[in-house]
Amino acid sequence: MPSDPGTIFRIVQSSGFFSTEEIALARELAEEKLAQGSLCSYQFLFAEDKDRVLGYTCYGLIPATCGSYDLYWIAVDEQFRSQGLGKELMQKTEDVIRGIGGRRIYVETSSRDQYKPTHRFYESCGYQKEAFLKNFYAEGDSKIMYVKTL
Repeated sequence: MPSDPGTIFRIVQSSGFFSTEEIALARELAEEKLAQGSLCSYQFLFAEDKDRVLGYTCYGLIPATCGSYDLYWIAVDEQFRSQGLGKELMQKTEDVIRGIGGRRIYVETSSRDQYKPTHRFYESCGYQKEAFLKNFYAEGDSKIMYVKTL
């Protein structure tokens, strides 16, 4: 919907985790999806209550792979966190990916201390650490890659 980029901006910003650049990128992906429609590789799943979006995922097939998907974003509005909505969104996203032939889902995140709850979330959803790329984002800010086989 045309309102999705603004909604995504609001949700991602509410978390307090992401930089200005990351928040802008989340919005750009939604704008790209709106502009390109079915030709866009980014897919979205929204959690809604009545007329309000509470959270979303953004995912897509990794080019030149057979059934490997990236989960680019999962975010829940700060007001609705710690209520199980993130796990429900993750499960529904996994179900969709499995239904279209997906075999593995990869997730990337920062190693910074503020992301420890994020690490625990992925691990509680059955994702396992697959790689650690030291100082990837910046000095002292490494990339952790998680994977789940469906």
